[in-house]
Amino acid sequence: MILELQRQLGVALGMIFAMVQPATSEGCGRIEHDGQGYVVCQVEAAQEPALRLWQDGDDGQPLNNFSNIRKGLGQGENLSFAMNAGMFHPDYRPVGLLVIEGQERHPLNPNAGGGNFGMLPNGVFCTGGARPFQVIESRAFARTQPDCRLATQSGPMLVIDGELHPRFLVDSDSRYIRNGVGVAPDGQTAWFAISDRPVTFYEFGRLFRDGLGLRDALYFDGSISRLYAPGVNRADFGRSLGPIIGLVTRAE
Repeated sequence: MILELQRQLGVALGMIFAMVQPATSEGCGRIEHDGQGYVVCQVEAAQEPALRLWQDGDDGQPLNNFSNIRKGLGQGENLSFAMNAGMFHPDYRPVGLLVIEGQERHPLNPNAGGGNFGMLPNGVFCTGGARPFQVIESRAFARTQPDCRLATQSGPMLVIDGELHPRFLVDSDSRYIRNGVGVAPDGQTAWFAISDRPVTFYEFGRLFRDGLGLRDALYFDGSISRLYAPGVNRADFGRSLGPIIGLVTRAE
């Protein structure tokens, strides 16, 4: 009981701290949790149609980076933020489910296996279905087959119905720059987060559960994690990427 009260107090304090951090006009802001810095980009239900998921360009070749995505935008469109959105093979094909504008580009992968993706439970981030945003455990997704305008599968789950993934270790020494997504319990808001410095799975999961007060969150990747967010002066570069998700707005 005492531990649970302490956790609830931590959630409340984390949410208060997060709320006082000013977000930019692009919806991204900097917060701290447990002494670690993060950039968090908030997307509301009304903005869901402006969220996009990219894999290949018109020539069928992987886009790989934020610069190529920006070059492909329409007249008057701006990329407010973008980040890598799931694990991929050496040829940049996604490891798991990928749905773009309702079209399945790669099937669901429900199997356990090596690496972070196979550390079950893993999950799917889905937009535009019964709720604007959902994070759904992969095997539950396979059973229910929800409609998604966009969907990307990755793993492991960071937070599952309010609990951290059971394999996360408090004293882990595995640290990477990590990124992921979490969804509000009512499905009306999604938070995309990336760490400023290398963090453990446990620390990153606590950001979503205790810092942002979310009950479900999904890991996108680590070590190759990248963010483009001009509102907070982030334009990361490095290795080529597979699936990329981002928010596109129109110039007024």
